[in-house]
Amino acid sequence: MHPLTLAFLLALLAHLAVQIWLAKRQISHVTAHRGSVPAGFESAISAAEHAKAADYASARQRLGIVETVYDAAILLGLTLGGGIAALGQWVAGFTQPGVLAGTLLLLAVFAAVTLAGLPFGIYRTFVLEQRFGFNRTSAGTFVADQLKGWVLGLVLGGAVAAGVLWIMATAGSGWWAVGWGAWLAFSLLVTWAWPRLIAPLFNKFSPLEDPALRQRIDALLARCDFHAKAIYVMDGSRRSAHGNAYFTGLGREKRIVFFDTLLSSLGPAQIESVLAHELAHFKLRHIPQRLVAGAALSLVGFAVLGWLSRQPWFYSALGVPVASDAAALLLFVLAVPAFTWIISPLLAAWSRRHEYEADAFAAQHADGRALSEALVTLYKDNATTLTPDPLYSAFHDSHPPPPVRIQRLRAMSTPAAAAP
Repeated sequence: MHPLTLAFLLALLAHLAVQIWLAKRQISHVTAHRGSVPAGFESAISAAEHAKAADYASARQRLGIVETVYDAAILLGLTLGGGIAALGQWVAGFTQPGVLAGTLLLLAVFAAVTLAGLPFGIYRTFVLEQRFGFNRTSAGTFVADQLKGWVLGLVLGGAVAAGVLWIMATAGSGWWAVGWGAWLAFSLLVTWAWPRLIAPLFNKFSPLEDPALRQRIDALLARCDFHAKAIYVMDGSRRSAHGNAYFTGLGREKRIVFFDTLLSSLGPAQIESVLAHELAHFKLRHIPQRLVAGAALSLVGFAVLGWLSRQPWFYSALGVPVASDAAALLLFVLAVPAFTWIISPLLAAWSRRHEYEADAFAAQHADGRALSEALVTLYKDNATTLTPDPLYSAFHDSHPPPPVRIQRLRAMSTPAAAAP
């Protein structure tokens, strides 16, 4: 057995063991605290709502365990099981070697992965989400969303695959630097195009019509010296009862988007505070930091891929007997996450730090108490567990645990917090 084969198997097994262990800890912890609403939440969240959140979290974790094992089996089938090699032979049966053949192989593998995961998407939407009262997606909408997603994947994914493969074939040994530049440009293009061209294919976006709320939001933007081209309401209720808000776009083309479900559950001061929190991620330069970090990580990834693609053992050790540019891309994208999952806690901790900073910004420029009230309402409406397992939360959660977050916000909102 090649050392890379052994390392890959051990890394994958370690990932499985850790994920299942953390999921079981999460289930045990939320179940143990199912019958008691945490202090400070009793007036806003009933015992029944708290129990629902615990049951929802447990159900998601049980499904996640099955999905994690299933995904690992699919990964082993594609790599060491010979799936990529078999699809490569199938493509070679009707296409000459080259960029076209490589593009078809990439699309075939990702289509297989997508189809393999489809049963979980159906179950999650029509069984799990339906059971807890969140699903509002009809069968027709689900099918339409899938078809649109597949067409977009075929067009955009095919273009990216062909472009990278062409660069690999023509740019020499330093192709990885050129490929990274092309990938970065494509990522920025998609970020620009998403709110204008892609998102409207799936949801309806209408200008915010409430004049009083719009005036309040404009005043907040002016206080924070922030420019947004437009404020939209998205028909999130068409698919789910979950609520959210977000910014999208680049430069002076940034847009503010509210889910209609969020607007229906929060008051004006709460909506303003939620927006102030989201705005903080731009004003505190969290978004640029994440973009730079993502660009740096992708540069390292392309450099490593550039080296691995020249090593014959990289292919044979992962189940592909014939080396090719397309096989190098596939093996890298599929196999590398088995080794990089270990940095998840660091990324989650960085994200939680940003959330704390954004909360503090919102408390300064809007109303910290209103933000805490809004978050509690969203926790209730989204059935977010108030008692996550500490280790699970540290490993996975991009947002702070609800009790800690609310306690910090309430402390910032007291008169003592504002005293000199």
